[in-house]
Amino acid sequence: MKIQGLLIFHLNLAFSSIPIAERNAVIKRCYWPLLHLIEKTGIKTGIEVTGWTLEQINKLDAEWVKKFRSLLKEQRCELIGSGWSQLIGPLVPYEVNTWNQRLGIEAYNRLLGIKPKIALVNEMAFSSSMVDVYSEVGYEGFIMDRDNIRLALEMEKLPLSATPTHAIGIKDNILSILWSDTILFQRLQRVIHRDISITDYLSYIEKKITLGETLLPIYTNDTEIFNYRPGRFTTESELKHNDEWARLEMVCLDLVEKFKLVWVSPTEAINYINHKKVKSASRLSSIAHPIPVKKQPKYNVNRWAITGRDNLWINTCCHRIVQYYINSFNENPDDWRQLCELWASDLRTHISIDRWQEATNSIEKLLVDLHLVENINVKHTGAKTTNIAKEKYRVEKDSEGIYLTVNTTNIQIILNARRGLIVKRLSFKSQNFIPVIGTIDQGHFSSIQYAADYYTGGVLVEIPGKRKRITDLEWINPIIEENESQLIITADIPMETGSLRKVIIIDLFQENIRFRYEFIEFEKPLGVIRVGTLTFLPDFMNDVVVISCKVGGNIAENFSVNSNFDHGAAVSSMVSSTTSLGATDGTILLTNNRNTICVRWDPGTCAAVPLFKNFRENDKFLSRLSFSLSELDDTSKAGGRLMPFEMTITTR
Repeated sequence: MKIQGLLIFHLNLAFSSIPIAERNAVIKRCYWPLLHLIEKTGIKTGIEVTGWTLEQINKLDAEWVKKFRSLLKEQRCELIGSGWSQLIGPLVPYEVNTWNQRLGIEAYNRLLGIKPKIALVNEMAFSSSMVDVYSEVGYEGFIMDRDNIRLALEMEKLPLSATPTHAIGIKDNILSILWSDTILFQRLQRVIHRDISITDYLSYIEKKITLGETLLPIYTNDTEIFNYRPGRFTTESELKHNDEWARLEMVCLDLVEKFKLVWVSPTEAINYINHKKVKSASRLSSIAHPIPVKKQPKYNVNRWAITGRDNLWINTCCHRIVQYYINSFNENPDDWRQLCELWASDLRTHISIDRWQEATNSIEKLLVDLHLVENINVKHTGAKTTNIAKEKYRVEKDSEGIYLTVNTTNIQIILNARRGLIVKRLSFKSQNFIPVIGTIDQGHFSSIQYAADYYTGGVLVEIPGKRKRITDLEWINPIIEENESQLIITADIPMETGSLRKVIIIDLFQENIRFRYEFIEFEKPLGVIRVGTLTFLPDFMNDVVVISCKVGGNIAENFSVNSNFDHGAAVSSMVSSTTSLGATDGTILLTNNRNTICVRWDPGTCAAVPLFKNFRENDKFLSRLSFSLSELDDTSKAGGRLMPFEMTITTR
């Protein structure tokens, strides 16, 4: 049995914790030794590099690019595509994804005279829509982490041979997959850093071979961690005086000697997969794992969406800019190149303060230049009673003053004034006024784990470091105003960390209701902020429900709600959530066999992150959609900006 091995190195001069002044040192200590390794060992290594990084290397050390180009021409190594910038495809609009790939390919052609056949999924953050993006720009296959795809497809107990060999996109494009393995690349990092012995490392490889693996992705990760330390974590291995590239070479030779391992190029590996008799194609995500990512659960997509130094703000600004470019039919490559750089993943994690300041200055200047810095707060018109409006609605209070019921021709909503205007029931005429969203009262579930009230429309702030849990569930006296087409219900709710203004806007002529949350003198804490939680009532969830949203593509992905999961469940005391839906255009549809609920928001006003939870106990359901403005993980920093969040609920 022939054992094949793969080496693929990821090059990224934009690495979040590498200071600009250190880039020459990285080229010298990391990138040149990589080329020397290829020359000395003959291993047909894959090198994945963004167009931006390639251009920066060319400016700093053109000889490196010249040598790389020569090795590519001699077919001694292989270029793996990435895009112009390393960005998180499932979190950005389709237009950004396509521009990013096109600009990357242009840079490869210009600087290296070659177009790669295989792409590596940026940060291994995957959605099925990315298959279509890669296919549309001409890629034949891609590299993705295997472990979390198997988790998403509930294949962990199945043999590795059952893992799909090809991925299907939303548009039914099909691409070959070259699987990466988190544990394999982490084990190589550890043996090179002398955290484990070579004997221990070889024993692990032997175990993998014994289990039947014949194509081993020995390494598919960062280059900048050998003979250099980015300095992200205090737990990073100490950089010894020994040459880590020499140790890497020794380990590669040991693999050949002990296991007769044959090194193959990524394209040779793809061809090996394509010529296998057993091939299987599948979509590679699920509702429980809509955006699989590499590594362990603490490393999930929300680190680029809603944590970091100020990811809510930077993502909101980027959405606002791309909306402007799309609406103005902007086809200027330089503008899109800059926007792709501003959407880079490294700005959203362990970015140094000087580079962060540089990025925020660039964004603020661009917003000014494009005239996109106007006040985004929506100003509602004041009270202007009309006879038409009076005929279109009725407001009633119960005898205890707890419930406020609003009836229009098309909507019925019951609000709980004792609990900060949370929604008791919401129903629509086109759905026979059967309540679809509201409150599930305590006692609905038999399990004590779910013995609570599950509200709609509330706000939750959790600050673990201060042991604080803050909600808006206060007794309030709302202000009710009306104009020609709307009923506007407003409540100002004092909270421990500031003040919350909650506004509910009911359309008097259509099945349309808006919920708005404004944070006044509210300092963004080092914690969790979730707003606008919608609890879907059993009558709606009793059928087969499908959630539809865009996840980096221009067509919505459909996810059947067919299992128990919780995107907002904490991974640990330091990581507050596990994944999210993406919804890159600010739209989520929930459809059952009878009805549809549409939830919309503007990510260019507030790039909130949608989280879904589903739990079933016999014939009882707990299904909730919430929106996060802040989460916790190892990248989180105190401070940042809170934008007002507004969502619209309709039946279209």
